[in-house]
Amino acid sequence: MGRSADLPRTAGQFDGDDTGCSMLHVDMDAFYASVEVKRRPELRGRPVIVGGGQRGVVAAASYEARRFGVRSAMSMTQAMRRCPHAVVLPPDRAAYSAASAEVMRILRDVTPLVEPLSLDEAFLDVSGAIRLHGRPGAIAAAIRARTAERLGLTCSVGVASTKFVAKLASARCKPDGMLVVPAERTLEFLHPLPVTALWGVGARTADQLHRLGIRTVRDLAETPADTVRRAVGVATADHLVALASGIDPRAVEPDEVEKSISADHTLDTDLTDEAAVRRELLRLAEDVGRRVRARGFAARTIGIKVRFADFRTITRVRTLPAWTASTGEIHETAVDLYRGLGLDRPRIRLLGVKAEGLREAEAIPEQLTLDLRPTPSPRAPRGRADAAVDAARERFGSQAVRSGSLLADGRSSDT
Repeated sequence: MGRSADLPRTAGQFDGDDTGCSMLHVDMDAFYASVEVKRRPELRGRPVIVGGGQRGVVAAASYEARRFGVRSAMSMTQAMRRCPHAVVLPPDRAAYSAASAEVMRILRDVTPLVEPLSLDEAFLDVSGAIRLHGRPGAIAAAIRARTAERLGLTCSVGVASTKFVAKLASARCKPDGMLVVPAERTLEFLHPLPVTALWGVGARTADQLHRLGIRTVRDLAETPADTVRRAVGVATADHLVALASGIDPRAVEPDEVEKSISADHTLDTDLTDEAAVRRELLRLAEDVGRRVRARGFAARTIGIKVRFADFRTITRVRTLPAWTASTGEIHETAVDLYRGLGLDRPRIRLLGVKAEGLREAEAIPEQLTLDLRPTPSPRAPRGRADAAVDAARERFGSQAVRSGSLLADGRSSDT
């Protein structure tokens, strides 16, 4: 969908009757940066950028940094030109996963119908929670209050009759706001918006629509459907026309599980030495392993991504004989996949590690092999050792326990 920058903040002219507005979209405000500021209160009010590396990109920026034009996915070089006095912090994805788990717990206290979209946002269907918790607007206000009180973090909540409009509403009331779009005023809310606000309108589709003189959602709604179909294709046209008419029948899907957890790192200087590659893969495996365990998952497939200095990129994956949440096993598999490439002193610009085929660890039974020994489970001793390391890091900081090979190069284990 279009960027939230396309949607100016609404002062509240659409707040009102929430009858039939059972869809909520909860979006944490500048989530990664906010988690960092919570851990470092002295940074409150200062521009904070989560990212790093001369050739890296911005993972998140506080609102103070955004005022200087810093945005997610922007190159760090450009971000520092725009805001040279910003505080730059490396991502700590384990901390963000832990905070996300607390956020989702608050949401599931309201209703089991929660569909996470990422670590920092989710849809809720509160139609079955109204009798217990009150009207949708009151539920949204309570979520905001509980998140601030329990976690010290703020969120913005959109309340509407459909998922699409609820997501637009949360974007329009950021940061730290709430917006109710009454069901009978849905088109009044949608039609003045730029057509790029619609899900499915990227740069190419926008260009095609602009050639037809379609600039706003109202323009699209008033254009004959056959004209739109000729420009962007039948499937895309029908989808966009439905959204422009306020039609979005999709239900909240609470059982949808994350498909993968990954980490990658654009290196400041190209790597050519295998020992350095192994250390970087360990750094990434630790990150992925912590996040897999923090979400209560185990993985069946491990993958790597390698991008060379000429920007050529290759990926490799391997399905394991048993489920794992072990940092050591993730790292060993990643190294084995890398060695299987048979590279001869390559110039590597970026490395990535991925765990996919995720499943809740508690739901994985231990199976007996032919020699009557159980296959290793995510709760085996190796996994328990990882859990102990995670607990120490959570209590004493990410540098409390570090791998010896990472100490050798004097760099942080955070990516």
